[in-house]
Amino acid sequence: MLYDWTSTAALGVVRDIQPKEPLTLTGEGLWVCLISSGRCTASLADASPSPAGSALILPPQSAAAGHLVLSRAPLTLTPEGESHLLCIQLTGQAAVQFLAGLTELPFLARGETCPAAAELLGRLAAEADTPRSRAASQLAFALLCELAGADSAAPPLPPLVEAAIEDIRQNYAGLYGVEELSERLGVSKSHLVRTFTAAVGVPPGRYLTTVRVEAAMRLLLHREYTLDVIASLCGFSGANYLCRVFKKETGQSPAQWRALAGQTARPLSPAESQREQALYI
Repeated sequence: MLYDWTSTAALGVVRDIQPKEPLTLTGEGLWVCLISSGRCTASLADASPSPAGSALILPPQSAAAGHLVLSRAPLTLTPEGESHLLCIQLTGQAAVQFLAGLTELPFLARGETCPAAAELLGRLAAEADTPRSRAASQLAFALLCELAGADSAAPPLPPLVEAAIEDIRQNYAGLYGVEELSERLGVSKSHLVRTFTAAVGVPPGRYLTTVRVEAAMRLLLHREYTLDVIASLCGFSGANYLCRVFKKETGQSPAQWRALAGQTARPLSPAESQREQALYI
């Protein structure tokens, strides 16, 4: 074989189900779920940062029949009464790039903005027994192309929250905290925290931390950057504080995450382990 088409787009798991209990989808890649009947609530079971980018993690969203749910895992779909779901996992480079481009997670898409998606999902489900076939990869790529034009079905955020998110994403490295953010936006800190938390599901300080950790993840992919440099570029007071926050948010130290993200999957060297332990003291 001259080219492995599954490296671009491939079919993973297929779930065609009428759930009675909450369904949690796991695994790598992009999950595309069609609500063909009924209604369900979509939420990320784990709202920790993702190296895919600084996507806004939404609170649980209710979606009716005809909507599509696009997200990374672990995605939980909770039925609101009787419902039918067709959920398909897409992997490969194109799926990863698509996921990185989502501005909010879970992303609720209006089905009428990508009318061919339902048919493509049905055809992909028929390929469940031969997921690595060329036909399955072609259908997976075609589905991604169709979904590229989908519009969000999530309700718009209040203008104050949109402004806060834009400020955080642009200025996270130099932003001292929520108090400075509220001053820049011309509102009280308590009003900003209350409005932001009600719309997003987490307070602005938590969201700022998430954006900073995601920025650190991207910089960790470049081994020439030391932890001190990464801390400086992401708004942390130093490598010590970066390591503590990163470990708390991701469950891994920066060096462990860097090794796994680089697909080396190697244990830390004695020198790296000593450096990591010193930073936590």
